[in-house]
Amino acid sequence: MTLYLTFEALASGKLELDDRVVFSPRAAAQAPTKLGVSAGDSISVDEAMKALATKSANDAAVALAEKLGGTEQRFAALMTLRAQELGMKNTHFANASGLPDSRQVSTARDIAILSRAVMRDYPQYYKLFSTTYFDFRGQSLRNHNGLLHRMSGVDGLKTGFTNASGFNLAVSAVRDNRRLIAVVLGGPTTKARDATAENLLLTGFDVMTRRARGENIQLAQSFFEAGAPMTGRQTPQTAQGDRDEDSMKIVLASTAPPMRASKIEIVEKPSSAKGKWTVQVGSFNNRSDAKEQLSIVEKKFGQHFDNAKGVAEKDGGKYRSRFSGFSEKSAKAACQALKAKKQPCMVISPNA
Repeated sequence: MTLYLTFEALASGKLELDDRVVFSPRAAAQAPTKLGVSAGDSISVDEAMKALATKSANDAAVALAEKLGGTEQRFAALMTLRAQELGMKNTHFANASGLPDSRQVSTARDIAILSRAVMRDYPQYYKLFSTTYFDFRGQSLRNHNGLLHRMSGVDGLKTGFTNASGFNLAVSAVRDNRRLIAVVLGGPTTKARDATAENLLLTGFDVMTRRARGENIQLAQSFFEAGAPMTGRQTPQTAQGDRDEDSMKIVLASTAPPMRASKIEIVEKPSSAKGKWTVQVGSFNNRSDAKEQLSIVEKKFGQHFDNAKGVAEKDGGKYRSRFSGFSEKSAKAACQALKAKKQPCMVISPNA
């Protein structure tokens, strides 16, 4: 998702490939894997993207997030909003890198939705995920996606690992002008994860070939007959961080999505509007950032929010920046105006 939002900024002209990405002390201090760029030093946007796609560089992810969102926290809020807009209903992002955070959750289905969205929305940048090696300051960094190096037709996408989530992979391949996406989460080792993903792809291609010959066969049936090599428990969690150490002990744990809370705090002015629809423009860890976002939106898009009520709605451990009092038509118009400027926005119906 960090790369998806970077592609979005490039496509809109907000970023250029040769723009500099400065590493703050916070970015430079991220845990491995990382590039090891010193605080105050910088790399290009192009280098940062390649570092994410090949090495899963956590320091580069945070540096990009700070460049695009001002803070990593605000960028994570943008990530979550975009996930919701893409239909990733069970995903919540807490940071830009995927490093461990109990609030950061996803599912295999949601990761597949995101994988498809990257290809569909930014095909001009998708080739980045097929980069096998990235030369950076005298180092040759090998892509962590093992199938990219050995399986015919594979051209992406992304690996991930933490102790809590296990070894994860979203992978895509093309054969006979047909593309498949496979997502494996919770593998006990990189070898088992890669073998399962490869088996899924091979089985999928075989099923499509057999269907073309007139056979009535389902993917699950064919995969069961072939026998899956994955062993151990598997949990539907997002890829977090990235390492390739088969000797690491894996402790799998399932984390529940953020709880919905009912406490609401009114932040700003009263409203003369009588509509029941709401527009969400951000999600933050603290009240001050939520209030600041409300002020920014009011200032830049006043014609759409003048009669709305600014609200910082406490939802679990987060503060949602929301404007209420819209009709359905005015809520959608307000959101459309924000999205036209590449700003996060989500319309919430009275029955949501």
